Amino acid sequence: MSNSSTNFKDYIRVIEDFPTPGIRFKDITTLLKDGATYKAAIVELRKLVEHLQIDVIAGPEARGFVIGAPLALELGVGFIPIRKSGKLPGETISANYSLEYGTDQLAMHKDAIEPGQRVLIADDLLATGGTIATVIDLIKQVGGEVVGTAFLIELSYLDGRNKIEGVEVKSLMTY
Repeated sequence: MSNSSTNFKDYIRVIEDFPTPGIRFKDITTLLKDGATYKAAIVELRKLVEHLQIDVIAGPEARGFVIGAPLALELGVGFIPIRKSGKLPGETISANYSLEYGTDQLAMHKDAIEPGQRVLIADDLLATGGTIATVIDLIKQVGGEVVGTAFLIELSYLDGRNKIEGVEVKSLMTY
């Protein structure tokens, strides 16, 4: 948790049985709609990662965009969108990953990251770690160095950190 006086968990709505029975979905839209709290959360994330000497931030579609892009602005670095395959106009690389209900594929522009660039991955939630492990693989394919990850929320009981060993993990809130 951050040192901020704001209790960010007060701004997270928990929706029971979404998207399937037994899931307690952590809805960040209630935090995002409060401008001052949204900004405070991004500032607190910046404080957690600014020591990493980041060159660029990558964020997976779609909620990684609403965390990664403003965090990149806070740090004065660029932002790289990681999208579902078929959504980017230039030459891309892609990687498959597993979901609870099947597989999907993420892609990024081949020239988005220069070899040796220090990359932070930012997203709203760390759960099982599968999406982030896939993003790490994509970044490594083009020679980027993943120096850390930053999340609004970490579901520690799902052990997502275990899939991203060797990379610093920072979370604003932990459940």
